[in-house]
Amino acid sequence: MNVYFDNAATTPMRKEVIQSVSSVMEECFGNPSSTHAYGRTAKTYIETARKGIANLLHAAPQEIIFTSGGTESDNMILNCAVKDLDVTTLISSPIEHHAILHALEGLKKIYKIKVAYVNIDNKGSIDLNHLEKLLKEDESKKLVSLMHVNNEIGNILDLQKVGDICHQYHTLFHTDAVQGIGHFEFELEQLPIDFLSSAAHKFHGPKGIGFSFIRKNSKLEPFIHGGSQERGLRAGTESVHNIVGMHKALEIAYLNLNEERRIVNSLKEHFKSSLLNVFPEAQFNGYSGEDYISTYTLINVALPISEEKAGLLDFHLDLKGIACSKGSACQSGSSSGSHVLNAIQSDELKSWPSLRFSFSVFNTIEEVNYVINALEEFAA
Repeated sequence: MNVYFDNAATTPMRKEVIQSVSSVMEECFGNPSSTHAYGRTAKTYIETARKGIANLLHAAPQEIIFTSGGTESDNMILNCAVKDLDVTTLISSPIEHHAILHALEGLKKIYKIKVAYVNIDNKGSIDLNHLEKLLKEDESKKLVSLMHVNNEIGNILDLQKVGDICHQYHTLFHTDAVQGIGHFEFELEQLPIDFLSSAAHKFHGPKGIGFSFIRKNSKLEPFIHGGSQERGLRAGTESVHNIVGMHKALEIAYLNLNEERRIVNSLKEHFKSSLLNVFPEAQFNGYSGEDYISTYTLINVALPISEEKAGLLDFHLDLKGIACSKGSACQSGSSSGSHVLNAIQSDELKSWPSLRFSFSVFNTIEEVNYVINALEEFAA
């Protein structure tokens, strides 16, 4: 049996999305910047998708800028904030995705700006009092970048509360919403957010496409030069088929959100209870074992397995056809382990193996039972 429980890394494309992408690739090959009929048709596909995505997120179409995915979107926002908006202080957390953390360090070296990190507790929650203290420290132009849903431990950030604090101190607010878009509702007209990043492959869309939400009148200058595409902010011929596929994936995600959330949440609850029956001492990292304050799409668990035996756990699961993640998939080849877990775990838990299991509507109860049995067999 093959089981895919690594949906936080990437999701399988829906059949409807594959059909949509294939149809556009076959029927619409024109360059969207061309003025003839082929180009106009391609341009219509793009603008229809832009309007559709904006409507789903309650934003204005001109606020949706297509990119290659979450990493580019994150880098675009941070770089442009420093380069174009005179931001000299960037505030984030130590458990952000490396698309943020590495970008911050790069900007610090190039522009000699100040980078500060808000305190977190042992569950990975942001210390809002410390955030407010950082915002009050000086009069420098600031931008706060905090992710909506943590990709490793699933903690959900209260965007309304953080945005209100940021705007109280005249600070720009960016959120990496890669794990949230398509899984939670967004009212971007109302939320006090200036910038947002997303990627289609996290909600059953194609890889290599995403978007930045950039609040209108932001005064950002081009991030990639060469042409007038994407309101002049990102030059380059648009990937029409991927843009259409992303729109189709997001449309289906929100059309079926309540029912699919119920299904996925039931899988998580069954996984959690079954796991605790086998490993009563297991500890869920962050708030991933909780409802409402953690996403329903993943669990990150530390298992009471000896360090000597734990070295074979990944191999055992792979032999059983089980795909999950040791920490974040983006760091699965790193010997240093997860920076998120290193920041929040006790020394005892750091000696236990931690696994992230992330679910989608395409998973089943039978698959959950298979994984639990495989873990029980390994620990016996």
